[in-house]
Parts: sequence; structure tokens; C-alpha cells
Amino acid sequence: MNSNNTKNQKDEVVHYNAPELAKHEKLGELAATAISGNDISSSVLYVSALAIAFAGQYAWITLLIVAFVLFLFRKIYGEVVGALPLNGGAYNALLNTTSKRMSSIAATLTLLSYMATAVISANEAIHYLFHIFGIHDNKMIIMATIGLLGVFAGLAIMGIKESSKVAIGIFIFHLSVMAALIIALSIYVINHGFGIFIDNWHRPLEQGNIWMAIFFGFAASMLGISGFESSANFVEEQKPGVFPKTLRNMWIVVSILNPLMAFLALAALPIDEVNKNTLLIQLGETSQGEWLAFFISIDAFLVLSGAVLTSYIGVTGLLERMTLDRIMPNYFLKKNKRGASYRIIIFFFLLSVSVLILTNGKVTTLAGVYTISFLSVMLLFVIGNILLKVKRKHLPRPERAPWLGIIVAFTAVSVALIGNIIMQPENPDDPANWQVFVYYFVPAVLFIMVMLNRTVLLKLLLNIVQYIFEPIRKFFLRLHKGIDKLIDDINSQEFVFFTKGKSIANMNKAMLYIRDNEHTKKVKIVKVLAPGEKPSEELIRNIKILDEEYPEIDIEFVPVEGKFGPELIKELSEKWHIPINFMFIGSPDEKFPYRLEELGGVRLIM
Repeated sequence: MNSNNTKNQKDEVVHYNAPELAKHEKLGELAATAISGNDISSSVLYVSALAIAFAGQYAWITLLIVAFVLFLFRKIYGEVVGALPLNGGAYNALLNTTSKRMSSIAATLTLLSYMATAVISANEAIHYLFHIFGIHDNKMIIMATIGLLGVFAGLAIMGIKESSKVAIGIFIFHLSVMAALIIALSIYVINHGFGIFIDNWHRPLEQGNIWMAIFFGFAASMLGISGFESSANFVEEQKPGVFPKTLRNMWIVVSILNPLMAFLALAALPIDEVNKNTLLIQLGETSQGEWLAFFISIDAFLVLSGAVLTSYIGVTGLLERMTLDRIMPNYFLKKNKRGASYRIIIFFFLLSVSVLILTNGKVTTLAGVYTISFLSVMLLFVIGNILLKVKRKHLPRPERAPWLGIIVAFTAVSVALIGNIIMQPENPDDPANWQVFVYYFVPAVLFIMVMLNRTVLLKLLLNIVQYIFEPIRKFFLRLHKGIDKLIDDINSQEFVFFTKGKSIANMNKAMLYIRDNEHTKKVKIVKVLAPGEKPSEELIRNIKILDEEYPEIDIEFVPVEGKFGPELIKELSEKWHIPINFMFIGSPDEKFPYRLEELGGVRLIM
């Protein structure tokens, strides 16, 4: 019986499976709304003053226009995320309708937006907190900002369910303080009349005409809806049916708070007296005095901190999706016992801290990144919706955005984006928004492009290395072949085992000895038979079993007619070109007719 020299085995294919998301309770309407709502509702702290700075007395109108645009985006987000209910927002929408490169640009813009949100919100939160105590030291503010970023990184690592409880507390407190301020301002305006509002209404415009004022005011006011995209980035963590409710709730909050606050501010303060940095504190002092201003400062600290938490949660959902799609390294998929992707959170924390240190705490330079990134993401989401309608029109979805609404939303965001690009900085020495955006966007997109093309780049690197080290490579190839040949020569030596019976146990002992002590890939098991005798079926069967047991050794059974003795051994050695010292026998008993030295050097194997 001859067996093949090479055992055919099926190649083992190992597939990487992304780790299952840790099983935890999904977020309800309040929790999901609070996480996103802290980001978008924190805009009331700055957007009213920003709108007044550009649109003057028409600020509340521009904010109403923004509320209308946001209403259109409710349908757009509802259709896209309803059809593709996966984390990633605009990235996920474009990934399923265009290419990885296009979707990666959306992901880069979203990442930059979250980075700017986290750093600006944390820094402004510390400014509001330190304002209470009269602290203005920049180094202390930077250290405290890093500490705040670290606290919310730790909270995010604890898990989304635990962090959502903090978000809910912040959100409810924020809405309560804003309600108290609106009531206080309304009473103040009723008691003092609308004289200030009328004077502001007739005030000459700094922008030259009403249309330019509304144009730049609208462009600046669009920052009031930053954070609206956050809910789409962690939709997988929400209970079924919760996502559209978060969009509705955020729209209601923004549509009431921002225009109403701008209107009341114009009714309570002359435009020339509006404080661009702490308008709400100023309104609190004007309407009720220091106590309300104190609560607004605490609220500003908390809700801006909540926006930091939103950034962590949103970017975690985004980078998880990108990692599962093999754009980011699989290293980021590791989760802790609470189901949090702690490596993503730590990476984002380090990225945010590095940006804070690089800007030396002057995070207003990130405004260009924040503004253009956010508006670009909104624009790409509209494009994703259009492509979804055209390319995936049969894909089920709970609602559909009307084409007119999509066109109006696309036009509105495009106008806002153009306005922010051409908008001149308040300080002539500061770079324009688009310049700051380019500084951060180009390195980020280059990194993503490297990750997308990493196999091509690795092959290129391999080719360069091979070219440089070709002489050494050839030497080692020759050396490798020589060693392989030497090993093959050594292993090509055949061995012989003379079996006198059919015991599989004895033959197995012989095979174990040969495998562990000799260099060979082929063994002949020889059974010497009397003339006319045939090997037993049991012996043949046992040798087949041994052949399967030792796949690395080719076992050949050779029945030989004759009489076992020195002559037969010598004859077989010459015929097979196998030295006698490579032939084995079992230990002979007292009846064995030959002494060991008469056999020419045959070895005892057991």
C-alpha cells in the first residue's frame, strides 16, 4: 500500500468578525433627546448675540428662518435614517449611496465638527464657571478645560446609559433656567414697554441694507442648529421609533428658544449695549438681578458640558461604524464590560486636548472649522437623501421628504455655507473661516485617504524595500533554497521497520520513536512472510490507521516473501539503498536464531 507523499488538507480560512455590541438597554425618548438636545439647545447661549451682531434688529427673523429650515431637515433626516438605521449620520447615508471615498469625506467633516464642538464647548463652559469667581488666568482655564474633557471622557467610558442620566439632568435644568429667564424678560418688557424694541427696529443697519443683513444674519444663525445631526450618529443606541421624536423635540426647543430670546433681547437692551459673549447673563441681570445671572452662569457651564458629552457619544457611534467598514483600524472596536468603545473615547480625548494645547486656549480660531464642517455635513446629508431617492427608491422607509423641501433645504444650507466662507473675521488679524477650516481639514482627510488606500501604499512600500534590498534578498533566497534542499535531503532518507506481528501498539511505539528521534518523511513497514503466505487483514487495517495518525510521515507497507535473517536484510538494504543502521526491529526473544551483531547493524527500536 502506497500513500501520497503529501497529505491534502483543506486550507483554514479565518474570518474577522466584529465584536457584538454589548447588550444594554436602549435609550428612550427623553434620554436620546437630552443627549442631542444639550448640544443644540446650548446654542441659545451665543446664537442670539451672534445673530444680532450680523442682522441687528432682524436677528429674530433670521432665527425663525433657521427654524423653518430645520423643520425641512426633520423630514430629510427622518427618511435617510429611517431607511438606513445605522450609526454614522451623513457618512452612513453616503456610504450606502456613493463610494467609501465620498462617505469618508463626510465622516471627516463630522469628526472635525465634533472635535471643534468638544473643545469650544468645554472651554466656554470653564469661562462661564470661572466668570462667577472672577478667574481669568489662561493657564488655569486650559488646565480646567482638559480636566472637564477628561471627566466627560470617563463618563462616556462608563456607558451610554449611565451618561444619559447626567445628560437628562443637565437638559431639564437648562430648560428650566431658560424658561425662568424668558418669563423674567417677558415681565420686564411688559413693565417697561416696547420702546427699546421700536428704537432698535428703526436703527440704521451696519450691513448697508436689509437683504445683506438677513443674508449674513442667516449664515451666522445657522450655528443655532448645530447638534441636530448628533442623534443620527447614535441611532442604533435608541429604542425603535425614538429617533424621529428626538428630531421633533430638538426642533421645538430651537424654534422657541432662539428666536424668542433674540426678540426679548432686542426689546430689553439697545443693540449697542448687547454683550456678544455673555448676552444671557446680561439679560438675567437686567430682568432680575444677580441671582438669575448666577443661575444662568451655572446653566451655561452645565449645558456646554453636556455638549461635550454629546460629542463623545456622537463620535463614538461614527468611528465604530467607520471601523466596522474597515476605514479605521480594528483596534478601535475593543469594548469594555459596559459596552463602551473606550479606545475611541480615549483617542478623541487626546485629539481634543492636542487641539486645545496647539491653539493655546484660543479656541475661537476653531470657529471656522466648527461652522464650515457642520454646514458641510448638513449639505452632504441632503445629497445623501437625494441619492437615496434616486438609487435606492425601493428601500423601505417610514417617511419621505418632499422634493420641494429638499431643494429649499439644499439651497438654504448652501447660502449659509457661502455666507460663512466669505464672512470676514471680526478681528482683521485673525484668519478667515475657510482658512482655519483648510488647516484642519486637509491633514484629517489625508489621514482618511491613507487608511482607505493603505493596502496600495503598503504594496508600494514593499516594492521600494524590495528594490533597495534586492541583493540581500537574492542572497537570502539562495540561502533559503539551500537550507530547504538540505532539509529535504535529510528528510528524504527512508527508514525500515520489520514487524513480526500485527500489534498496532508495537507498531505505534516504533512510529513514535522514529517521529521523535529521526529526520524522515517516509517509513517502510516490512512483514516477512513464508512462501504463499498472505498478510492478515488486521495488519493491513492497522497500518492504514497509523498512516492516518501520522500525516507528516508517508507510511508504506511492504510484504516480503523469504526468511528473516542477515541475508534478507543485506539484500533489501542494497535494493532500496537504505543503510542497515536505518532499519529497526523489535527486541528479540530467547528463541531468536541470530545474535544482534550478525544482523549487520540493525537497531533495536523498543
